[in-house]
Amino acid sequence: MNKIESFKVNHDLLEPGVYISRIDGNITTYDIRFIKPNTPPFLPNPVMHTIEHLFATYSRNSSYSENVIYFGPMGCRTGFYFLVKDLEPEKALQLIKDTVLKCINHQGDIPGNSRQECGNYLEHDVKGANEALKKYYYLLKNKNIDDLKYKI
Repeated sequence: MNKIESFKVNHDLLEPGVYISRIDGNITTYDIRFIKPNTPPFLPNPVMHTIEHLFATYSRNSSYSENVIYFGPMGCRTGFYFLVKDLEPEKALQLIKDTVLKCINHQGDIPGNSRQECGNYLEHDVKGANEALKKYYYLLKNKNIDDLKYKI
């Protein structure tokens, strides 16, 4: 079988950041990497679940809502994938920064967190998500489009 693109990236050299993982026609996949691969502690499931609900909600309620395809966790628990269509890298990066900041400043209930809306609505960690988002935003805030390429 052919090796998928994300497995061709040397994860031993990959640092936290945001990267263009792949481009498929008009759809771009961003690698939103919170944790250096293979260096525990990894993001706990409840933290990832809360970030997923917040980021997906805020990005899909932004001025680029029509461009947002998907936001979801990586199985390795080091970050997330964010898929957008027809969105220039500068705008996508700004959307990521703005959305992370909105997630940090979120007050109130977690969006979509009822038994009817979520398949695991009891497994969340708002405090842990906020801490992970703050740490990531500190890294992210000064990134520019030149930083979107894997350096490995």
